[in-house]
Amino acid sequence: MEQNENHPTAENIMKIGTGFWASKILLSAVKFQIFTTLAEKKSMSAKDIKTHLGLKCTDRNVYDYLDALTTFGFLNREGLLETAKYSNHNDTNFFLDKNKPSYIGGMLEMLNNRLYNFWGNLEDGLLTGLPQNEAKSGGNLFEALYSDADRLKEFIHAMSGIQMGNFMAFAQAYDFSKSKTMLDVGGSGAMLSLMVAKHQTHMSCVSWDLPAVAPIANENIQKFQLQDRVKTANGDFFKDSLPTADIIVMGNILHDWDEETKLMLMKKAFDALPSGGVFVAIEGIIDDERNKNVFGMMMSINMLIETGKGFDYTFADFNKWAKAVGFTSTKIIQLAGPSSAAIAFK
Repeated sequence: MEQNENHPTAENIMKIGTGFWASKILLSAVKFQIFTTLAEKKSMSAKDIKTHLGLKCTDRNVYDYLDALTTFGFLNREGLLETAKYSNHNDTNFFLDKNKPSYIGGMLEMLNNRLYNFWGNLEDGLLTGLPQNEAKSGGNLFEALYSDADRLKEFIHAMSGIQMGNFMAFAQAYDFSKSKTMLDVGGSGAMLSLMVAKHQTHMSCVSWDLPAVAPIANENIQKFQLQDRVKTANGDFFKDSLPTADIIVMGNILHDWDEETKLMLMKKAFDALPSGGVFVAIEGIIDDERNKNVFGMMMSINMLIETGKGFDYTFADFNKWAKAVGFTSTKIIQLAGPSSAAIAFK
């Protein structure tokens, strides 16, 4: 039997048990826009940061807070305590400056504003099998999100943030040479379509989602100046057939739902594809042995919090569903970190 390398030593037990400490330090820094400010100012002292943020805690608290961010690798530091000057690490500048299109902090903002408190009710979710979010008192998560413009925008930026690295990797790793058109189902902010169009200049892409999403997606399309090859279209995958395309992609869509709904969505994709067409699911695909991709399993638990019945899955699961729907073959491409593209060919 293969052994898990994460042995429950006293150190590891405490590291995992106090994990929310580290999480909240990062999430609060994103909320305070510390990294965005440092991207603009280049370098600041602890006193300047304290004044800028209007913090009322002691200087020592501020030193500890900023030095923790330094220890995590988000900040660089020259000097110590009152003489210290803080600046962003290069990757922090790229990924956590809110003014850059490469910003992935939208997911971190949603983790802080929504999921941090909801995950405090994990025990209730496991005991009841019910969502622990806005739908806890009745209703539907997506209806709640789409009815509030600000909450919807935060959700879309979160989805773009958590998938951006995957979208960039897929746009460059997959062989698009035999395809001309791509449909991104539940395309949210159109970031996948934009990454594919940017790196594959022969591709035309459609980001397909509910009408409320289109203004946000079109704003992103305008920023990238790719209006000629990236369009938005409106539809509801529960009510409508999918438009035809050479490649149909669903990013972080299948895991929202139970197995019956997953099969229904894959069947709709199959029906919309031409012979030789391709269906792609971009998610935190769990390894078949279910003992390596911790992020994928935690995301699956997050689906309990968010939807009650949704779950993430292994490539073996995907193969089974693809075969049941009628696809002839499958393959998997590793993308960024713990995520992959599960691919089915018609």
